[in-house]
Amino acid sequence: MKTSKLIPIIIFLISIHSFAQSHLEEKKEQIRALKVGFITNELALTTDEATKFWPIFNAYDDKQFEIRHQKMKTFKQRMDADLDKMSEKDASALLAQMENTEDELHQMRKKFIANLKGVLPSVKIIKLKKAEDDFNRKLLQQYRNKRPRK
Repeated sequence: MKTSKLIPIIIFLISIHSFAQSHLEEKKEQIRALKVGFITNELALTTDEATKFWPIFNAYDDKQFEIRHQKMKTFKQRMDADLDKMSEKDASALLAQMENTEDELHQMRKKFIANLKGVLPSVKIIKLKKAEDDFNRKLLQQYRNKRPRK
């Protein structure tokens, strides 16, 4: 194929990829805005609490998202391979990595809660957990309702 024909195809493919990424980022930001509104409403944060709470929450949320999506994506790719051909040694190593990731997420959550104890009363920390669960459930339900029926 001539270079002159190849360049527009490459530009087209790059633009589609960029559009898809920006669309995903846009969706992620929309969800984050909804989550912030939902949590703010559920916790009834004072101005002082909100000023201290949101930087801690956002740092935790970003790190948790990064771990879940980067490491879990890797695990999923390895599991999508033919599992019947995976050796016991490889399966054990993958399982250990998955357990380590879950431990890392758990330790991160414990540290997050410890940090919040200096900012929010315990009742609001419990309300936060409930609000996060309720938000995730609501988001999942909306996703299910939007999916085309088969």
